[in-house]
Amino acid sequence: MHEAKSQLSRLARLAWQGEEIVICKSGRPWLRLTPYRERLDRREPGGLEGRIRLAPDFDTDDDDIIAAFESSRLYPGDE
Repeated sequence: MHEAKSQLSRLARLAWQGEEIVICKSGRPWLRLTPYRERLDRREPGGLEGRIRLAPDFDTDDDDIIAAFESSRLYPGDE
């Protein structure tokens, strides 16, 4: 970390050149230095309204899928 402080300008230049810069503290990865980039387009919620349709039974339980999970090793239940 101390070395990174004294080399920050050089590390920033390398990051802008495409290098992956990871700063460590006590020998462990601590920070990733990446260039700041302006967002080109502003995100607006609801942009897909009217384009996505869900099946009428989207939220209903599917007994076959529930049984597959409950009998699998991922969800062992009471064994």
